[in-house]
Amino acid sequence: MPAKPDPQTPMFRVAYTKLTEGQIASALAKVAKAGPACASPLSDSLRGKSLRIVTDKGPTLSYRFASDRQLSVSENGGKAVDAGYGALVQDHITLIAHLIPNSLRGYAVVIDNRTNIATVFDLWFGGFVDKREVMREIYPGYVDTGKPEPVKRHKLSNRAEGKGFYWKQDTGYETLEYYPSAAYSHFVELTGTGNEMGFSAPSDYLQIDDEFYIYDRWEAEFSGTFTLYVMDLNRQEQIGLRLGFDRLDALDYYLFRGKGEWLGQIAQFEKFGDTNGAVLPLPENAKKGERRVYRPVRTYPKMTREQVAEAVAKNRRVFAPRVGAGSGASGMAVNGTPPVDVLAGKTFTIRYDGGPVMEYRVASADTLSWRKDGGAWKEARYQAWESMPGVVLFGHLLEGEPNHDGHMIVADFDAGLASCFNGYLNTPYFAQEAGARTLFGVLEGQGIPSPGSQRHQRTRELLGRALTWNYAPGLTSMHLYSTPNTVSWIIFTDSGAGGMEWSGSGDFVKIRDGLYFAYWLEEACNGTLGTILINMRTMHDAGIGYHCGEEGLSMSQIGAHARHAGQFDVARFFAKKEA
Repeated sequence: MPAKPDPQTPMFRVAYTKLTEGQIASALAKVAKAGPACASPLSDSLRGKSLRIVTDKGPTLSYRFASDRQLSVSENGGKAVDAGYGALVQDHITLIAHLIPNSLRGYAVVIDNRTNIATVFDLWFGGFVDKREVMREIYPGYVDTGKPEPVKRHKLSNRAEGKGFYWKQDTGYETLEYYPSAAYSHFVELTGTGNEMGFSAPSDYLQIDDEFYIYDRWEAEFSGTFTLYVMDLNRQEQIGLRLGFDRLDALDYYLFRGKGEWLGQIAQFEKFGDTNGAVLPLPENAKKGERRVYRPVRTYPKMTREQVAEAVAKNRRVFAPRVGAGSGASGMAVNGTPPVDVLAGKTFTIRYDGGPVMEYRVASADTLSWRKDGGAWKEARYQAWESMPGVVLFGHLLEGEPNHDGHMIVADFDAGLASCFNGYLNTPYFAQEAGARTLFGVLEGQGIPSPGSQRHQRTRELLGRALTWNYAPGLTSMHLYSTPNTVSWIIFTDSGAGGMEWSGSGDFVKIRDGLYFAYWLEEACNGTLGTILINMRTMHDAGIGYHCGEEGLSMSQIGAHARHAGQFDVARFFAKKEA
C-alpha cells in the first residue's frame, strides 16, 4: 500500500523570550523565601540541625535548618541569610536545594550520609547566550564533622555512559533519557503533543558509588533549564531538582521524586578500565561554569534566498573527484565503497505518489539525463552504488528548480520500487539549511516487474539502535535513532568516549530485510542533509550528502564501516503515536 504521509515536526524552533535580569529576579524573589515546590512530601530529617560543608577550591557553606522549609546559610563565613529550602532523602543520599534571596543564585547539595562526602552545585542565571540560562559550577567536598576529612570525592565518571532510562516524575512529567556520551545526554519528552523529538544537552555524570550517580543537564540555547537528579540504578529511582523558565516563561523551581525503567545498555568504546568522565577538558583559563557546547550554527553564516542563489550559480560541486571537496560531508567517504556503472545504458521512469514523474536516460557511469513531469531533458552528473544485488542508490541535482533540489534515490529493480529523499533549500529558518521530504513510488522500464500497490514503507526496526560509523582514520561518530523522527549523532573523543552530541529530524525506510534508507538533517547546525543506505548484513553504508554554504552547493559521497553498538527497548513508548 502507499506509505503514510511525511511527519512534519519542526525541531529546535521554539522562540524563547530573552528574559532580562529584572524579570528573572522578580520571578525568583517570589519563591526564594518559600523554597522549591514538590509534589511528594519533603524530608524533615534536617530540622534543628547544623551542617558545615567544605568544598575543594569553592565555597564553605554553614547551614542551620530551622524547620523542614526554612534555613539560614553563611557563605565563606559571611553574614547568614534566611531562605526557603527543600530536601529529599533517597536511601543514604540527601539532596538539598535553595536559592539565595535578592540574587540570581542558588545551591543544590548532594550528601552521602554514610561517608559524609558532599558535592555542591553552585547555580546561577548567567547565560551561555541568554540570561535565562542556568549555569553551574561543581565543587566536590565533604561535611565537616570534626573528624579527619574523607579522602575520596564524588567524581566525574563515564560509568553511566551507554545507559538509557524511562523516567516518570511525581509531577507526571515523563521522559526517555539516553546517556550515549560521557559529556552529553539525549532526552525525549513523552508528555509532549505527539511526534516527539529528541534533544541533546551538555551533561555531567558523577559517581557516588556503584549504585548511585548524580546527573545534570543544561538545555543550552533552548529554554536554559537546569535539571539535576541522583539516580539509584538498582531501584530505578531518582530524586532531583528542576530550575529554569519553561516555554511560556513560567518559572520551574521544584524538587521531584521519580521512578524509572532501565531501557538497556549500549557499548562503550574506551579502553577497558578507563572510568574517566572528564572527556572534554577545558582550557586553563576557562571561566566559571564554562563547559563545551556543540552549536555549529554559531560558526555558519545565515544566508538569504538571494545569497543562496548567487552561491549556487557560482559553484555546484557534484561528486567532485577530491573526497568531499567543497562539501559539508568533507572527509566522510574515505571508507566508502567505489561507485558502480550498473545504471549505464538504462532507461527508466520513477512515478512518485503525490510527487513528480521522473524519466531517466543513463549515458555512462557518471552522466545521466532526466526530465520532470514531461518537461525538457537536462543532463546531470551522478554516482551510484549497489548495496545489495538489484538495489541501487544514486543521486543528482535538479538544475533549474527554484529551491535547488537534489534527489537521493534508492531504486529496487527486482521489486519495481523506488524511494527518494528530496533535499531542498530556502527553508523558513535560514535559506542554505536543507529541508527534506520523503517520496515513495514505482519504477518502470523494460524487464522491471510491476509492484502493484506495494511501496517501500517507513519502519521502526531501527528505533532505539546505536550504530557507529568510521568514515576515515580518526573520524568516527555514532548514530542513535532515538525516536521515529530523530537521529542523534555523537562525536567520539580520542579516548573512544562519547563526546559532543547533537540531533536533528530524520526518517527511516525499509527497502529489504536488513537494508534501510535513512536521513538526518543537521538542523540549527550546519544545514547538511545526510542520506545513507544501511546494509546491516555487510555493516557498511552507501550515502550522499547534500550541502549548501557560501562556497556553493555540493552533493558528495558518504561511506563508512559500521559497528552495532546495541539497542534500547523503546518501541512501546511510541506505539500509540503512529505517524
